[in-house]
Amino acid sequence: MLNLSLSKPDLIVHSKNPLNAEPRLDRLRAGFITAQRDFYVRSHGNIPHLEEATHRLRVAGRVRTSMDLSMAALRDRFPQRTVVATMQCAGNRRGDMLQVRPVSGDPWAPGAIGNAEWTGVALADVLREAGADEATDLHVAFTACDDCEVDGERFRYGASIPMAKAMAADVLLAHSMNGAPLAPEHGFPLRVVTPGFAGARSPKWLAGITVQDRPSDAKPQARDYKLFPADVTKETADWDMGTTIYEMPLNAAICEPAAHAVLSAGPVMVRGYAVVGARAISRVDVSADGGRSWMQAELEAGQDTPWTWTLWHASLDLPKGEHELAVRAWDSAGQTQPALPDDTWNFKGYLCASWHRVRVRVT
Repeated sequence: MLNLSLSKPDLIVHSKNPLNAEPRLDRLRAGFITAQRDFYVRSHGNIPHLEEATHRLRVAGRVRTSMDLSMAALRDRFPQRTVVATMQCAGNRRGDMLQVRPVSGDPWAPGAIGNAEWTGVALADVLREAGADEATDLHVAFTACDDCEVDGERFRYGASIPMAKAMAADVLLAHSMNGAPLAPEHGFPLRVVTPGFAGARSPKWLAGITVQDRPSDAKPQARDYKLFPADVTKETADWDMGTTIYEMPLNAAICEPAAHAVLSAGPVMVRGYAVVGARAISRVDVSADGGRSWMQAELEAGQDTPWTWTLWHASLDLPKGEHELAVRAWDSAGQTQPALPDDTWNFKGYLCASWHRVRVRVT
């Protein structure tokens, strides 16, 4: 088991085995790039202890030439690329859905997200080197080294993405994060980074890539990370009918002040993040009265890249009393967020993207 106290101080731990933890929101909001020590940890099983010198990556399936690559070969044979991208768990903000009625999974606050600089090789370069069939109806399946157990069933973690996404230049096989090797809990020595997709589609501790004519049949792909209507339960779910979660929705959260903070009357600085996929954040609105009235927040300068979050801030003049702060974002297509978690509630608690609300008391 990873010694959390050494590499992940001050994280909110939801479970120790498997390790699932998120940062305090003020630490998450500390900078445009999220430090490894402040990056959320989502584990489905154990954290493998792997050696870079002996780790291998197998590429097979509908390819002209199967490959067995060392980490040295990945570094030497392929151009190195760096992509700045936000990664987010599909269960981010599940705690808000839990307030509606019970859901499965860890009660993530808005901290199951982070924005990092990832370095590695393009998945597309590796697939082309192997002579992969690039037909758009194919899938690229990943197998990992972590051993998982759910409901008494043991399996190695696996997931897949459509071929069209796999061939995008910014999907990486990453060995570094923010200019340093991946920490063990973040996938050392090799992980997938699939910008704009749920973190479940970016497996850590990557061991195999298979080009095939169907999505992965691994449990996380076939029987998890799917969206169902509100009337479906775990017992009645037909997993073949669920909507597979790939892209993440438009979302925003308040990181400061903290929920239930006691503040002094007068100007209060409110800070947070907004995130969307390939589109851009065009506006963020903040409310001091639960959404009855709004003011526009200031968007902070970041990097002009398509996959990163947008940080924002706004100054609210708060009189004495109880206040419900709220935030909603708008994207470049004119889309915004639902007002309540009730609107998109599902038994797995996935894709909570309603207005984020924080209650504070002003004295």
